[in-house]
Amino acid sequence: MKEILLRPVQLGDIRLANRIIMAPMTRDRAGPGDVPTDLMIEYYAQRASAGLIVTEGVQPSPAGKGYWRTPGIHSAAQVEGWRKVADAVHARGGRIVMQLMHCGRVVVPANRGYEADVIAPSAIACPVPVPGPDGTPVPCAEPRAIDAAEIPALIAEYAQAARNAIAAGMDGVELHCASGYLINQFLNPASNRRVDDYGGSAENRIRFPIAVLRGLADAIGAGRVGVRISPGNPYNGMDPADPAATFVPFLKAASALGLAYCHVVDMGLAEFDTLAMVRTHFAGPVIANNNLKPDTAAGLLADGRAEAVSFGRAFIANPDLVERIAASAPLAKPDYSLLYTGEERGYIDYPAITAGEPA
Repeated sequence: MKEILLRPVQLGDIRLANRIIMAPMTRDRAGPGDVPTDLMIEYYAQRASAGLIVTEGVQPSPAGKGYWRTPGIHSAAQVEGWRKVADAVHARGGRIVMQLMHCGRVVVPANRGYEADVIAPSAIACPVPVPGPDGTPVPCAEPRAIDAAEIPALIAEYAQAARNAIAAGMDGVELHCASGYLINQFLNPASNRRVDDYGGSAENRIRFPIAVLRGLADAIGAGRVGVRISPGNPYNGMDPADPAATFVPFLKAASALGLAYCHVVDMGLAEFDTLAMVRTHFAGPVIANNNLKPDTAAGLLADGRAEAVSFGRAFIANPDLVERIAASAPLAKPDYSLLYTGEERGYIDYPAITAGEPA
């Protein structure tokens, strides 16, 4: 059944050699000025046999940064750094899109190294501590509620970030609408207590996220824009209850934009089938994600529940994950103590299988 994972697929304007996607994963290896480093170039190049790489979350503006040593796409140096990453991936025949991730209220100011606003739909702090520069979790900063008059400029920041990503050679962008970050904060009633056109009803709470997606599509073409969602995910203080009430209207509106794909973190909810909800209300290609094994991933494709599947942790320790799946070779396990530290250790030093290694 694994052969279905190795078949080409078209996601919007992006043609993939196979259906095995590398999911976005924060790795905290950016250099001064939040510029991609030589280590990052090697890391992504090693994994270029993936049908598509989705980069770690990249801040579209200085206010978008919340975590230590995460990269940006809002300065000339950052664009040039990402160009080296994209060139290295393309030189090995791969495809790569940039995930745009604005942390909103999920911010430890010491992680930034500069002064910037902490903004959110409402002035409600994230209740979950976030690791600071030394890795010790500390309380998040109190955010400022975004004024409605500021929203057009915020949408424009996202659009410019997408243009910057394309200028850097990326094949497209993915908007991070999951895991309790800014877009998800607008979607979720736990973090959005607004009483204007951007809060209250589900139709109002989806207004800003859809406007951002439309702005991205207008900037670089809808066929190069994906969206990532995680309905029912409580991460970073989100209310997991009744996600369909928000995500059905969101998916319908997003579907009308003609996006390249919807990347779904399936939380395995008991009350409804998340992938079925997405398939029903989103007309474009679907990428399924979350704790998949090669066999279960192939089954999702064979059953028509998704067009592609993404793996996160498996790609950390298996830069040649596609080749290992093709050869039915065993998968290495990552050293979780080195996820966010260690520089090259636990990052670019995981070996690939050799040609003569038995399956």
